[in-house]
Amino acid sequence: MAHFNAAPVIAAHARNKGSRKHLTSIYYDTPERLLRRNGLSLRVRRSGTRFVQTVKTDATDDPLRRDEWEASVPSLAPDLALAMPFIPEKLRGRLEEQPLEPVFTADIHRHARMIDLPSGTVEIAFDQGELTAGDRSLPVSEIELELKNGSASTIYEIALRLAEHGAVKPSIRTKSARGFDLAANQPPSARRPRKLRLDASVTLDEAFATILRSCFLHLLQSLPAAEDGRNPEGVHQLRVSLRRLRSALDLMASVGALDNLDALRSEAKWLAQDLSAARDWDVFQLETLPTIARACPSVAGFDALGKAAAECQSDAYRKAHRALADRRCAVFLIDLGGWIEARGWRNDVAAEDLGQLAEPAVNFAQRILSEQYAKVLKRGRHFKSLSTDQLHRVRLATKRLRYLGEFLLPLFADRKSARKFSHRLAGLQEELGAFNDMAVTASLLDGLAAEPDSAIAAAAIAGWQARASIGVQPALHSTWRDFTAARVPWSRPTSQG
Repeated sequence: MAHFNAAPVIAAHARNKGSRKHLTSIYYDTPERLLRRNGLSLRVRRSGTRFVQTVKTDATDDPLRRDEWEASVPSLAPDLALAMPFIPEKLRGRLEEQPLEPVFTADIHRHARMIDLPSGTVEIAFDQGELTAGDRSLPVSEIELELKNGSASTIYEIALRLAEHGAVKPSIRTKSARGFDLAANQPPSARRPRKLRLDASVTLDEAFATILRSCFLHLLQSLPAAEDGRNPEGVHQLRVSLRRLRSALDLMASVGALDNLDALRSEAKWLAQDLSAARDWDVFQLETLPTIARACPSVAGFDALGKAAAECQSDAYRKAHRALADRRCAVFLIDLGGWIEARGWRNDVAAEDLGQLAEPAVNFAQRILSEQYAKVLKRGRHFKSLSTDQLHRVRLATKRLRYLGEFLLPLFADRKSARKFSHRLAGLQEELGAFNDMAVTASLLDGLAAEPDSAIAAAAIAGWQARASIGVQPALHSTWRDFTAARVPWSRPTSQG
């Protein structure tokens, strides 16, 4: 920590040597964790002789912004009456019926300094200490950046300079989230992305900013579980977030040549590739192998096959963790966040294309969705007679249409039609994905050592999936018919409010 405190960006721009505090905080919730389940936290912090109660919300659509409300209290005991104005009305009655209890304690030594840059002022806090819940504890070693005034891009500017100075990784995971997971003795959760909300009247520039912030938030929220490794959903959601990000960057390329897009897409692809094997082995170990082993109890060798697969799975996770710990990953995330916050695409787009950013996003959405929908239909022509490779190409086009739909369908007023179309599109992608999973399984089995003890089980899996591929054909054809029969939500003009 002292090494980072002496970083050039701090030495050159800090107002003074700053202040040092010993902070003791107790986090409270009901026995059923009512506050946490509703995206809230309540703590009381002691600093010297002062006690401050704080209510905070989880990040919503912007990874850098959280609402918080403070009030002075006489001790480390919470005062629920002071917190009530900031609690959603639907929860107030339930909170009055359920007593608050201490969940965990944060004991932190903080060195805070103010950093003044031309773009803004940031308070930088060096926090060291530990979180304690019962007999479990977790060390804290973090540098917290809080914007006091100016542009939020200042946060990323300082973070990038720190990442260049030494080994750090960006995180939006709060002490509250870590403490509650510690108390429950559970790994970090991995959330699916939030549904986008876009008004039909927004400009393309504003739509891009909202879409990219959503992708970036999902990426940052998925990182802790992927780094922890105990929850397989972590790597899965991180891969999904990277695919969504790459789809969003590809979408922006439709406006014109953007200088930074290729670099950002390249880094996202690098990170995704280093995660792919871990996810493939997770699916094999948690879904494919146990399902077929249960169905074929008389076949020998599943235990030996599982042991060999576990070694490959461990190797794949080591590769994934090396990539996540690499400074290249940290710099990529900080660069991406800074580019989104500063809306860097405005500087990159050619002058003749700049006017598109000020136009209604819905016009752009109609064109892009129509083009991708037509591509899916073209690749799916004569669907019943398509080869495995051709079905794979349909799957890729379908996946891209699904991501574009997640980004752009909120712009259209016909919500019922959009939900129906999205549901059928998701069903088609899931059916096509089953074929891809079989191909992945075949490649994984090829990579396993062909030990006699596991060869029979491997052959059983291959045979099972070959038979299954024939059995799912009717359902796949039916799903394709349902998808092509659905009315597209962008077929009618959307009124501009």
